Amino acid sequence: MTITSRFTREQMAERVARDIPEGAYVNLGIGLPTKVANYLPPEREVFLHSENGLLGMGPAPKPGEEDEDLINAGKQPVTLLTGGAYFHHADSFAMMRGGHLDICVLGAFQVSDKGDLANWHTGAPDAIPAVGGAMDLAIGAKQVFVMMEHQTKTGESKVVAQCSYPLTGIACVSRIYTDLAVLDVTPQGLRVREMAPGLTLADLQAVTAAPLLAPQSAND
Repeated sequence: MTITSRFTREQMAERVARDIPEGAYVNLGIGLPTKVANYLPPEREVFLHSENGLLGMGPAPKPGEEDEDLINAGKQPVTLLTGGAYFHHADSFAMMRGGHLDICVLGAFQVSDKGDLANWHTGAPDAIPAVGGAMDLAIGAKQVFVMMEHQTKTGESKVVAQCSYPLTGIACVSRIYTDLAVLDVTPQGLRVREMAPGLTLADLQAVTAAPLLAPQSAND
């Protein structure tokens, strides 16, 4: 089935940013999650962490104002807010593994309805493994948000009943943000929190390879 109503990447980033509370320590993964930094309100104090050794990252610099010595873990230029700090990446990983991060936002190849995460290898013989700090983040952060396209380029669901790719972490994901919906991982399964405008639950289920629970009503 062809879906015509989708959230843009900017809308996805803004939606994730809305769920990051005041005072949170947050790691934004490489790729799509880095866009979230541009949608955090300046009046909300959020401490952005990068595994290469930064705490207190700001939004992306304006064109022409990039500092080649100031980059995130994805080698993209970033800014540093007042009070920000640089440190050795071993200390950065100690923060991740020690449970000092409230939220991490990661991309994924697949997420299961139990919250299992696969985001470092597709298992293809010619694929280049790219685990980085994903396993440390998936287990060390208090909450794991996944931000990804709902389907692959060939139309296969990335939200599945069971991951077929090598796992990054087991039962670690708490919420999934895609271009079609926001899904909560619950003990009962995947609960739909929001859907793209004009999309019905039947439409969403038709392109999702895991059972979905209807959004809760205000009285639930």
